[in-house]
Amino acid sequence: MAREIVYSVCGMCSVRCPIAVNVEDGKVLSVFGNPHAAGLKGALCARGAAGPALLNDDERPQTPLIRVGERGEGKWRTATWDEAFDYVAEKLSAIRAEHGPEALLFSDRGGPFPDLHKAFMRGFGSPNYCNHDSACARNVQHAALSVFGFGRKDLVYDLKNARHVVLQSRNLLEAINVKEVNDLMDARDAGCKLTVIDVRANIPASKADHFFMVRPGTDYCFNLGVLHLIINQKLYNRKFVKEWVDGFDILKEFVQPFTPEYVERETGVSAIALENFVHDFAKAAPHVIWHPGWMTARYNDSFYMSRTAYLINALMGAIGSKGGLPLSCKVGDVGRKGLKPLTELFPKPEKPRADGVGWAEGRTHFDAGPGLVHLAYEAIESGKPYPIRAYIAHRHDPLMAFPDQKAVKKLWEKLDLLVSVTFSWSDTAWNADVVLPMSTFLERESIIASKGGLKPQFFMRKRAVAPRFDTKADWEIYAGLAKRLGMEPLAVDRIEQLWERQLEGTGVSIADFDAKGFVELADKPTIKPVAFKTPSGKVEVVNAKLEKDGLKSLPPYVSPAKPPKDAFRISFGRCGLHTQGHTVNNPLLFELMPENVLWINKTKAKAMGIEHMDMVEVASVAPGGTPGTLRAYVTEFVHPECVFTIHGFGHTLPVESRAKGRGVSDNELMPGGFARWDRAGGAVSMQENYVTVRKV
Repeated sequence: MAREIVYSVCGMCSVRCPIAVNVEDGKVLSVFGNPHAAGLKGALCARGAAGPALLNDDERPQTPLIRVGERGEGKWRTATWDEAFDYVAEKLSAIRAEHGPEALLFSDRGGPFPDLHKAFMRGFGSPNYCNHDSACARNVQHAALSVFGFGRKDLVYDLKNARHVVLQSRNLLEAINVKEVNDLMDARDAGCKLTVIDVRANIPASKADHFFMVRPGTDYCFNLGVLHLIINQKLYNRKFVKEWVDGFDILKEFVQPFTPEYVERETGVSAIALENFVHDFAKAAPHVIWHPGWMTARYNDSFYMSRTAYLINALMGAIGSKGGLPLSCKVGDVGRKGLKPLTELFPKPEKPRADGVGWAEGRTHFDAGPGLVHLAYEAIESGKPYPIRAYIAHRHDPLMAFPDQKAVKKLWEKLDLLVSVTFSWSDTAWNADVVLPMSTFLERESIIASKGGLKPQFFMRKRAVAPRFDTKADWEIYAGLAKRLGMEPLAVDRIEQLWERQLEGTGVSIADFDAKGFVELADKPTIKPVAFKTPSGKVEVVNAKLEKDGLKSLPPYVSPAKPPKDAFRISFGRCGLHTQGHTVNNPLLFELMPENVLWINKTKAKAMGIEHMDMVEVASVAPGGTPGTLRAYVTEFVHPECVFTIHGFGHTLPVESRAKGRGVSDNELMPGGFARWDRAGGAVSMQENYVTVRKV
C-alpha cells in the first residue's frame, strides 16, 4: 500500500494552521498538526480534525450550478465547468462593456491567500476587492493604524514569554489558534497570570486569575479607568513614555474623570478589584499583553476599546518587548526578498473604491486595502459613486455574517450577477445566480503565502488527495475565468506556474517546501527595534486622520443604553467546535454540537419562570426579525442585561439535512442592525440589538 505524509494548510477556520495529512492509496486516513511547526506540538483543534468529515460529506456543492428559478428558490441546473465559466465570463464582459470594470465587487474571508483574488480584480480592472473584516476585526486594524501607523498584524503576541495576559473581546480558548493556545498554556505553567473581561464566563474565564463580568457596552469605560490608575499612580514605563508616546499629557487630562468609583458604577466591577488588578498587571510589565480583541464588531465604541487597549500596552512598555507585543519581522527585515506579488501582473485600476474607503468624506482614515464591504453594498443600491452590478463572494457568507438578512438581500437586488465560490452550502450560495464549487482544503493547492513574526517564513498548501466531486481549486477557478476575460498572466494550467512566478528572486525553490511544508527565512527569532509609522514617529494619542474626518481620538464615554423593559441585549460568540456557520452541517462536528442554546442569567430566568434547558422563544424587540426557539441555558455566569448564544446556527437550507432547523440564527434577531456601524472603526455594531425571551 502506498502511504505518504503530505504537508499542507488547514482550511477549517481563518487561522490556517500548518498540517500533516496521512494519506494511503489516495485516501485521507488522518490529519494532525505539522510536527515541524513550532508551538503546534503536532496538535489540531476539533475543527481541524474534522477536515476529513468535510471531505467525505456528500451534502456540499458537487458540480457547477446555474440558477433557473428566482434567487433563493433553490432551482438549479447542473453545468460543466466550461458552461459555468462561459456563463460568468459573458455576464461579466457585458457588465464591463456597459458600466465599466469597476462595476464588479469581490469579497473573501481574508487570510494569507488574497493576492490571487486581488490580482484577478486588477486584471478585470476593478478596485473593489473587499474582505469580511467589517464583521470581525476591522476596528482592531484601524485602532492599530491610528496609534502606531501600522496594522494589527505588524505586532506579535509573544504569549509564551508573557507574565500577564488580558483577554478582552478575544476568546482565545474557543476561537482557537492552536499555537497561541499552547503558548498561553505554557506561559501559565511558568507563572503567567490571566485576566478575562467579558459579559459572560467563557472558557478562558474559567482559567483566569481575574475575571470581570462587565456590563455590556462598557469596555471603553473599563479601559479608561485602567489608564486613570496607571497614570495617576505612576505605574507606567517612564522611559518608554518619554521616548515613544506623543500626547501623554492630553491622555492624562482626559482620563481624570474615570476614577475606580466611576468605573464601578458603569461597569459593575468593584473599585477595589479594579485597583488590585491594575497593580497586579503593572508588576509584570513590560512582559504583558492586553489583547486588543479579535471579533470586535460589537458596540458603537468598540474601536475605542481596541484603541485604549493599544495605549495601555504602550504605557506598560510592552510594544517591542519580549513577552509583550514585539514588532513582526517581514521578509525584508531578515535580509531576504519577499514573494513577487501577483497583483503586479496588472496595472492599478484608475477608479476610486465604491465604498469610499480612503477617499470619501468621513472615510479617509480607513484602510483602503480590503475596504468595508458593507459600505460597498450601499453603492449597489444607490449607484454612487458608480453602479456595482456584479458580485463574487469567495468563501464568504455575508447573509449569515451580517445582521438583518432581509436588508442585505434588498441591497443586492440591483445586481445582474451574484457568484458564490464555496466549498460548502451557505445562505449566500443558495441566493446566488451561479455556484462555483471549490475543492476542500484537502483536495486543493493554493498560492504560496508569506507569514511574518519573530521568524518569517513562506508556506505552501499542497493537494493531499484528488477531488471527490467535480470541484476545482480556487486558482483553477480564477484561471478558467481569466482565460475567457483576457487576463493572460493568470490564465495558467498548472499551479507551479504561479508558484514559480511568486518565488522569482527569493532564493527559494518549490522543492524547498517538500521537507516541512514551509521555509523559514531566518535562523533564530528576531526582536525588531521599536519604530512607528505615524507622522510623529511615535505612539500617537491624537490621530490627525481621525480628527480630519471629524472624529475624536479620545471621545467622551457614553453610558450604554439599558435594554427595554423585560428585554435583553443580544450577544453572541464562538465555541471550540464550530467556525461560524460553515461547520454546523459537518457530520462529525454536528454530532458533537448539533444546536446552540441561549445563555440567560439565573436571577432573570427565575423571575420569568424559566428553568434550565426549558424551550424558549427569542424575538427581536424591533419589528421585522425572525423569532426562533431554542433551549435556555440558565446560569449565573452571564450578565443580567444580555443573553448569549453561539453564532452560526438556525440554518434553513433543504440541502443541509443535519443543520436545518437546529438552533437560532442571531443575525435574524437584528432587524435594522446592518445600518448600525462604527464611524471611527468601520465595523458593524452587531451587539447593539435587543430581544425578548419567553418560555414556550
